[in-house]
Parts: sequence; C-alpha cells; structure tokens
Amino acid sequence: MRVLVAGGGAREHALCLALAADPAVEALVCAPGNPGTAQVAARRPLDLTDPQAVATLAKEVGADLVVIGPEAPLVAGAADAVRAQDIACFGPSAAAARIEGSKAWAKDVMTAVGVPTAHAHVFPYRDLALAHEHLSAVAPPYVVKYDGLAGGKGVTVTDDLDVARRAVTVNLVRDGDQVVIEDYLDGPEVSLFAISDGRTVLPLLPAQDFKRLADGDEGPNTGGMGAYAPLPWLPDDFVDEVTSRILQPTVDELARRGSPFVGLLYAGLALTARGPAVVEFNARFGDPETQVVLPLLQDPLGELLHAAATGRLAAHAPLRWRAGAAVTVVIAAAGYPANPRTGDPLHGLAGAADIDGVQVLHAGTAVVEGDLVGAGGRVLSVTAVGDSLPAARDSAYAAVERISMPGAQHRSDIAAKAVAGEVAVPARS
Repeated sequence: MRVLVAGGGAREHALCLALAADPAVEALVCAPGNPGTAQVAARRPLDLTDPQAVATLAKEVGADLVVIGPEAPLVAGAADAVRAQDIACFGPSAAAARIEGSKAWAKDVMTAVGVPTAHAHVFPYRDLALAHEHLSAVAPPYVVKYDGLAGGKGVTVTDDLDVARRAVTVNLVRDGDQVVIEDYLDGPEVSLFAISDGRTVLPLLPAQDFKRLADGDEGPNTGGMGAYAPLPWLPDDFVDEVTSRILQPTVDELARRGSPFVGLLYAGLALTARGPAVVEFNARFGDPETQVVLPLLQDPLGELLHAAATGRLAAHAPLRWRAGAAVTVVIAAAGYPANPRTGDPLHGLAGAADIDGVQVLHAGTAVVEGDLVGAGGRVLSVTAVGDSLPAARDSAYAAVERISMPGAQHRSDIAAKAVAGEVAVPARS
C-alpha cells in the first residue's frame, strides 16, 4: 500500500512514524512534510489550501490511501477531490467536516439527536450589540467561540466580562462572522478520538491535552502545549458511554443528513456531574493528543485507516493497546501564540531521542543553511512512552531538558496532577 499523508506538523510526523511501522505500507509520502517526517517519508511540496492540488499529488504518487491531517483542507473539500480520483481517503467530506468548520452547525447536529453539550446562543455579525447584551445577562465564566476555524485558538473562557466582550468584538468584524456564546461546562476535559467509516465507530484511547500556554492553565489559549494517555482517573465505562451517547448518534445523524463521516471524529469532552458532555467536535486527529495515542496503538495503522476509508471497519478486530503510558511536551517559540519568533537555532534533538522511549516530533522546524531552526509557533513535540505515567513523564521532561532554543517555552506541569492523583472527577448527580 502506498500512502500519502497531507500536512506538515507534529501530528503528521506521528502519523508517519506509525504508518512506516506498518508492514503493509510499502511507500510513504508526506506533503509538504517537515525535516522530521523526511526521516521516514518522501517529501513533496503541496499547497494544502488547494483541494485539487492534494488530489493531483495523490494521483502522481500512485497513492492507495490518502490521510489528510489538518482541518483546513478537509473543510475546503480536499477529501472530496481525492475521492473523485477513485483514491481511498481517510478524512471527511467538506459537508461532514462542518462538524468542526462551524460550531453553530455542530450544535444543531447535537441538538437533533440529544447529544449532551452546553446550552448555546449563536450571534451573527449584525447582532454584535445583542451578543454584548447577552453576556451582561449571564453569569461567569463566559465562554465565547468563533464559529469557524481558528487553529485551536478561537475560544475565550474568562471570568472577566470585559475580556469576553472583547472576544465577541474581535470575532464579529465582517459579514458572515458568527460567535457562539455558551454555558461553561465544569469538570476535567478529555479528548476521545474515534475512527469512523460512515457507519461503524471505533473509539481510540482517551487522552487529555493542555490548551493554555502556562503552568496551572494560565495564559492564552494555544493549539495545545502537551498531552498524556491513558487517563487513570476515568470511570471504567467512560468510553462505552461516550460511544453510545455521543459518537455513534452523531455519526448516524451525519449519515441521515447525507454527509457520512469517514475519518477521525474527535470529541472534546467535559466530564461533568451529569456525565460526559461535548465541548467541541473536530474532524481530524488532534494535535498534540495524536502524539500520545498512536505510540500506544499496537494494531497496524495503515490497515486500520484503509479499512475506514473503504467502508470495512465493522470487520476490524478490537483494537489492541500496549501497557504503560505516553506523555508529550510541546516546545514553543518565543512570543507564541500571539507573535511567534522564527529562525532560532535548535540543538540537542539527537541527545533527547537517545533516551529510551522518546520520540522528538517536528512541528514547526526548517533547515536553513544546514542548520535546524524554529519555523513556527509550536516547534517540537517531545514524546515519551514508559511503563507507567510517572515514568513516561520523567522521560519526556528529561528529553526536553536536553533540547535548547533561544526563548523556548514549555509547560512544566503536563500530567502532573494525574501522577499525583489530584484530578477531581465530579460525582454523578
């Protein structure tokens, strides 16, 4: 099987490592890729914003399977263009990817089938004053979400009314803009990925990511500063409950609407006193959760994704997971997320990767005049697999300490509360 992975971040690096380990994958291309993916896959230039370019490249490389990593190409219709070339594609159609591309539309889908989620109001551009009035009438914490894609940074959660009002104002600047103002969902958050072929849903291992920039969940929202899996504090029936109450009904509703979801449905969940509730849906592998889920998967990834892309997921055996845990810590550039600085030199990656169980995944890197430098906001995901969560965490941070980049930022508390047994799960009411 020849596989094309579309994308160029740490998520795609993790996908490429898992696909390269599958004996059924005889050729692997990552486009546009990065210096890390180049170690296991051929690189090709690619404009990810052009769906037809993705399809054309898939045909040129003779791909039997295309795996589309980022959300923007999916929302733009890249999967539709690939399937039009009679090539199997792991990724939802543009119609199904609206589950991520429009938070308001996702709320409509959830409401139609009774999926638990926060009560919400949608305000278009013309209703800016009404949105401000609504905020004044509700109690904090305030939750303001830009309706469309925002690279994981379009959400504001705050107790400060002025901050919430500013979030509304900056997101309602032109005709077509919408914001969703919703109730705050209390409780720890969980990311649960599910593979779907449009009918069957196969959940993966739950993970938890860390959205805020700084320790203690302080600072601005980011694309994600770290993650770990599995979650030792989860109730035993969590995955079964989410699959039956949330994932399967959502997939069934999308099929009923004529937009079957083929790909990775990502449920961002809050574990509330009333049970799991959806914070948001994404239409692709999450970053950085992918970096901790895939290293724990024992099944060949290429065969699994191809089964989903070709409608054969119901025949797939139950997934197998290795014992132990994985932790990933993101190293970000100076100035991230508001104004990341690029061009800073990176050192120590080889020494970090020498630690047993460690993978250094490239997110935003480039080679300039023979030197590896930062080329984005999130630069690296340093991932460690260990026999236990404390062991994995220790290895990940030992590896981070071996890497240097001027002005680098990282959180020091990824998985710390889980290791200390301090994650509080609300009692069911």
